Amino acid sequence: MEQLLHYCWKHKMWPLGGLETTDGRIVEVIDPGLHNRNAGPDFFNAKVKIGGTLWVGNVEIHDQSSDWYVHGHDKDPHYNNVVLHVVGIADRDVQTQEGNFVPQMVMQVPKYVHENYAELLRTDAYPPCYRIIPDLTRLMVHSWMAALQTERLEQKTIAISERARQAGGSWEDAFFVTMARNYGFGINGDAFEEWARHIPLQAVGKHRDDLFQIEAIFMGQAGLLELEAVPERYQKDALNEGYFAKLRNEYQYLAHKFSLKPMDYKLWRFLRLRPQNFPHIRISQLANLYYQRKISLSALADCRDMAGLAQLLQTQVTPYWETHYTFGSESFRSQKQLSPASINLLIINTGVPMLFAYGRHLMKEELCDRAFDFLEQLKAENNYIIRMWTDVGLEVSSAGDSQALIQLKREYCDKRDCLRCRIGYEYLKRKNHE
Repeated sequence: MEQLLHYCWKHKMWPLGGLETTDGRIVEVIDPGLHNRNAGPDFFNAKVKIGGTLWVGNVEIHDQSSDWYVHGHDKDPHYNNVVLHVVGIADRDVQTQEGNFVPQMVMQVPKYVHENYAELLRTDAYPPCYRIIPDLTRLMVHSWMAALQTERLEQKTIAISERARQAGGSWEDAFFVTMARNYGFGINGDAFEEWARHIPLQAVGKHRDDLFQIEAIFMGQAGLLELEAVPERYQKDALNEGYFAKLRNEYQYLAHKFSLKPMDYKLWRFLRLRPQNFPHIRISQLANLYYQRKISLSALADCRDMAGLAQLLQTQVTPYWETHYTFGSESFRSQKQLSPASINLLIINTGVPMLFAYGRHLMKEELCDRAFDFLEQLKAENNYIIRMWTDVGLEVSSAGDSQALIQLKREYCDKRDCLRCRIGYEYLKRKNHE
């Protein structure tokens, strides 16, 4: 109820006339104020006329008046400047820490808002607001999608900045970890991030001109050079082929040199995973990418168009993996390059967010703008979330749109946070039910 009171106050969903304080003074709301999501009164700098006198100050909202005391506002000087206490039920008078009585106004949530909100919460169909989506204006949809797209990039920027902080301020390391995580393509994302944190890039950098040594460190730190990590039925062939033993011997030398400790190989997931997504293949591709000096912020910042960005992220496996998916298990020869769909996903989830976050870090708006341009040029993702939205009538024309809709589902729909959603607002203000 209190959330709905907040919502109705913020969006001015109250009767046009008849507002008055509990002691009978007429209330006119000129400006509901700025919604405060942090500690302190709920709305700052509101402008209200009470009994003909203009007051500028803060507004506090509660389900019932006595919550003022339950929350300790009578002892908190931050609430001394509250000019109006808006409540659903006025069950007692309230005073500030200075001892002043606060004017109170009972505000009823309109019946149609109640009914619409209850409908959103109980609807099993997904998304629950599907009825009104075909009627939304293009301007409203476009502005909300743009806001969601920015919100998603901001969210990813926070994660990338945190990786840089954990790496002692190294944005190159943060780029490597971000790239690695997205090479997990969802299923092994956490394992790849854990693996990337086990890669001492300064040490590997001393051997950057030797692809075999890079692959030895990469495979060894993944725990994949332990014989127990090879399926038992392939262990004999793996040893007889020689490449596994050669890599392991090289890794043991480098591990001793740099005091390396591998991650637990049991963190890798193989169940229901396509062979081209096996960790061995992805790690070999990353070794090649690193060897070619493509995991570089300067190289990323130099990409001026989509073709250049796609070329930067393109890679392939080393020769052994052209005929293998795991050690000891031979397969038909293929270069195992990344598919166009995989390249697009890496651009969306690595290239674009990294460019945006790095632009913010350097305070270079042109990098941030380029990130948005790339999203608009890219084809939209095709997954169950996007299909859900297109099925109910939303047009999805670019990766910018699909990223916005993924944000919408995960941060609003899944959390039933309709009160913060602009589509939810359109639904709640409907006065005529179908």
